[in-house]
Amino acid sequence: MNNSRIIHCIFFDRQEEGQDFQFYPGRLGVRIYENISKKAWDLWKIKQTVLINEYKLNMLHTRDREILEKEMIKFLFRNKHNA
Repeated sequence: MNNSRIIHCIFFDRQEEGQDFQFYPGRLGVRIYENISKKAWDLWKIKQTVLINEYKLNMLHTRDREILEKEMIKFLFRNKHNA
């Protein structure tokens, strides 16, 4: 039996399969879990890799993690006024 969660994904603005668990910590993580589908999250992971390589981000540095988080919010919640 398929136990997938169906959510309204705001990235695609349609019903999609939700993530199985919260990938990102904190309030932002809850927001992503509740509003971002598996497909959208997979697209973000690809974009994240490109950004890390392009900007030579080091995830050990707080500033670089902050930059990546801002890019993630822009990517996942694009054109959303309350992002």
